[in-house]
Amino acid sequence: MTDDQAHPVNLAGVHHVAYRCKDAKETVDWYRKVLGMEYTSAFSEDQVPSTGEYDPYMHVFLDAGNGNILAFFELPNQREMGRDENTPQWVQHLAFKVGSEEELLQAKAHAEGLGIDVLGPTHHGIFKSIYFFDPNGHRVELAADIGTEEQYAELKRVAMPMLDEWSETKKAPRHADWLHAIARQEHAENRTAP
Repeated sequence: MTDDQAHPVNLAGVHHVAYRCKDAKETVDWYRKVLGMEYTSAFSEDQVPSTGEYDPYMHVFLDAGNGNILAFFELPNQREMGRDENTPQWVQHLAFKVGSEEELLQAKAHAEGLGIDVLGPTHHGIFKSIYFFDPNGHRVELAADIGTEEQYAELKRVAMPMLDEWSETKKAPRHADWLHAIARQEHAENRTAP
């Protein structure tokens, strides 16, 4: 298929993303209390619809805004929930968008007020983020975009050359070093501020 041909799949967005949880009620309560998500629905069956195997589950759905749904499965008959020990904890995460830096700081204060350890804000050049863990051990990120249209356009322009270079060398390409320079500059200014 060439770039000028229409792709046969026409996606209309993410229907939902599903993760495992230790306790469905605790998870729903946490996401409602900490992130203000609306609990919208649940499915529960003894047989898995796609495979027919016996594996009772509770499948809960939460509204993350803009039609994005986050879902969880509680699986009481499966082995205790774990994580991929070969992948660092910071890699696999759920990232949610907030409207501004001010909202990001308000979210941080809210989470910390609930006794949650929060890392950040971390400056990524075109957005800032905070990080914490849900009761299941899933890393949660809240991010506020701060980039300009020109910066996003430049990132899109260098995306393929960066991927090609990475594929060849497995070393970090330097096409977007300016992102890190922006973050380093702000960190330096914050350290010297009275």
